[in-house]
Amino acid sequence: MTERVTVTGPRRRRPPARRRAVTAEIDAQTQLGEVYMRALLRAQLRLSLAVAGVVLGLLATLPLLFAVAPRISEIEPAGIPLPWLILGGLIYPALVAAAWFYVRAAERVERDFGDMVNRR
Repeated sequence: MTERVTVTGPRRRRPPARRRAVTAEIDAQTQLGEVYMRALLRAQLRLSLAVAGVVLGLLATLPLLFAVAPRISEIEPAGIPLPWLILGGLIYPALVAAAWFYVRAAERVERDFGDMVNRR
């Protein structure tokens, strides 16, 4: 029986790949940096369109509601017609709430992007 011999050469290791920081990719405006920036802009656009869609949807359905159900106009809590009360008073807190939600969500998107960029 013949003995097996393993023939090996010196280990050839590739030098470790130098990873560029994501911020360097963005600053250098490379294709990868552009991908990151497009992702951020897409997330911000998606958020803004969602909030704007909800607010505009709410505002657009009110006149439709008043036209479809005219009896709503006859309701007068505290002597003020309900459409006036809704359009003159209740819409503004809803707009402030939508703006507050948008700012919080936009900050979260930017914070997540910053965390991703600063991760190594």
